[in-house]
Amino acid sequence: MATRAQSDSDLSPAHSKVKVVAVIPARWASVRFPGKPLALLAGKPVIVHVCQQTQKSKHVQRIIVATDDQRIVDAVTAAGFDARLTRADHVNGTSRIAEVAATLNADIIVNVQGDEPRIEPELIDLAIEALMKAGKSVPVSTVASPFMPGEDANDPNLVKVAVGAHGRALYFSRSCIPFHRVGATIAVEPLKHVGLYVYRREFLSIFVALAPTPLELTEQLEQLRILENGHSIAVAIGNARFHGVDTPQQLEKLEARSSQ
Repeated sequence: MATRAQSDSDLSPAHSKVKVVAVIPARWASVRFPGKPLALLAGKPVIVHVCQQTQKSKHVQRIIVATDDQRIVDAVTAAGFDARLTRADHVNGTSRIAEVAATLNADIIVNVQGDEPRIEPELIDLAIEALMKAGKSVPVSTVASPFMPGEDANDPNLVKVAVGAHGRALYFSRSCIPFHRVGATIAVEPLKHVGLYVYRREFLSIFVALAPTPLELTEQLEQLRILENGHSIAVAIGNARFHGVDTPQQLEKLEARSSQ
């Protein structure tokens, strides 16, 4: 389903003809939450919420759900969005996205996670704009956020990112970075990484062909493969107030929060 047409004011003249497609990976067999994409939140499947939030982006022109299950395809198309049935042997969502992206006439591919039913559209736009501004030598962008009240920067499930003065990622870690040494004259607050990626379409096939790297395997963070191979990741800064849904309990908490 196409999103609203972008106006000339949405992008600079140099970017007005850029084709932006969001591809949302969604698989049925989640270890901690089987069938998660079709779990209901406020009466609608999680994956439909993700599509509707992505549709609010001012830059995304098309949305496609990439999935391995016909039930997800049926739910997505019933809600008026596009879906593609992909191979079942993909090792991760990036590989699934790359399969779909290879068939598209697009310049930029946005990877919106299929378990982010409350993803803020402004974060999607910030990430897209960061890649547009970064120049052709930068193949990927993402988003970082200050930690919200109640979030623990030491939680290994909340990934951190260190960003340089040039707006590029220096490192991603499950540990809290940077380390605040006693007596330091400057205290840089940690930034939470938001698992949203924007790729130049041609880079996706390069990325998925790269072998896993030592730091990636150590931290279990796929984005480190990009840095370890010498590529840059532009980082936009925004406020991420919601998390993805990994368990039924997290979905229950989000349901309760949404009803308040």
